[in-house]
Amino acid sequence: MKTRTIFGWTALVSLLFVALLFSCSRVPITGRKQINLLPSSQMLSMSFQQYDEFVKTNKLSTNTTQTALVKKVGSRIQRAVEDYFASKGLAHELKGYNWEFNLVESEEANAWCMPGGKVVFYTGILPITKDETGMAVVMGHEVAHAIAEHGNERMSQGMLTQLGGMALSVALQEKPEQTQALWMTAFGVGSQVGVMLPFSRLHESEADRLGLIFMAMAGYNPQEAVAFWQRMASMKGGQAPPEFLSTHPSDATRIDQIKKWLPEAMTYFNR
Repeated sequence: MKTRTIFGWTALVSLLFVALLFSCSRVPITGRKQINLLPSSQMLSMSFQQYDEFVKTNKLSTNTTQTALVKKVGSRIQRAVEDYFASKGLAHELKGYNWEFNLVESEEANAWCMPGGKVVFYTGILPITKDETGMAVVMGHEVAHAIAEHGNERMSQGMLTQLGGMALSVALQEKPEQTQALWMTAFGVGSQVGVMLPFSRLHESEADRLGLIFMAMAGYNPQEAVAFWQRMASMKGGQAPPEFLSTHPSDATRIDQIKKWLPEAMTYFNR
């Protein structure tokens, strides 16, 4: 019995190793290696379903001017990203994307982007973005999360540690509650202090860097990102949690990193 158990664990570890070996990919531009175990088609299907449900159950803004600006900025960054991928022969990596940009009535200063280019801005963030370029800072950052497949990476990590690398289709049938919880964690719903935390901070920093480049590609000056994050910091009124308990870099860390990445982003803006 003991021999069979050891053999079983050895087989499982071997299978996981093979899965990891053949599921490695690289984040565009940054070149960072990542593990994405979930098929893109399944991620997009889940994303579109959740996004449609959110839009149906939340109030879209009736401010036509603000809504039009969100769609304008989103479309400019979308086209810039698509043009860049096409120029590198990577257009296939955006296959299945169905871009959508909406503005929702909420006092929360937030925005997010789900897999497949599904973006939501909350009206509460508009006083901080202030203008079109400020909005592009946030839009570039959120689109970067989708382009870098951070949701797939975080969910893959969770499925390895909590579900033993179980296939998504099987997990949805056999462990639907755990799978749903992983999905919510992967997309930043709620807060979690634990194994996923360092990866989440890494993703935020990577999205900051890519976001600067994407907004620059779209013709927005990335230097304006510093002023935006300074405004965001001042709006918090000193209530932000310590960095080690946060899924985001501290304001000071974020601004310092952005200043370091600006020369790279400016090369795209000046082309």
